[in-house]
Amino acid sequence: SMFRITTVPRTAAVALTMAAVMLSSSNASAQAPDPNLARNLAASCANCHGTNGNSVGGMAGLAGMPKDAMIRSMQDFKSGKRPATIMHQLSKGYTDQQIELIAGYFAAQKPQK
Repeated sequence: SMFRITTVPRTAAVALTMAAVMLSSSNASAQAPDPNLARNLAASCANCHGTNGNSVGGMAGLAGMPKDAMIRSMQDFKSGKRPATIMHQLSKGYTDQQIELIAGYFAAQKPQK
């Protein structure tokens, strides 16, 4: 019976320590975002808008578009305020934070002539 009393607190201590380690490691990853996240999110736009937002024709180029203009455009697609064939569906798949990242990425790209 005495053995049982001393092992329960030790087991609980081990479990709490493991939980603390897991929480601290998840917080560390939350504090260090992926530096390629904006580029990775923007990569899906290349299918229609060209690599790095440089359209090869037929679709609007996104490279060099001011960040605020792209955010407004994406929000208008998302809300249905701006008509679209597919962008209203695609824009709903992104959070506001992801839209900001994408807009910042394209704003930083150099348009090719």
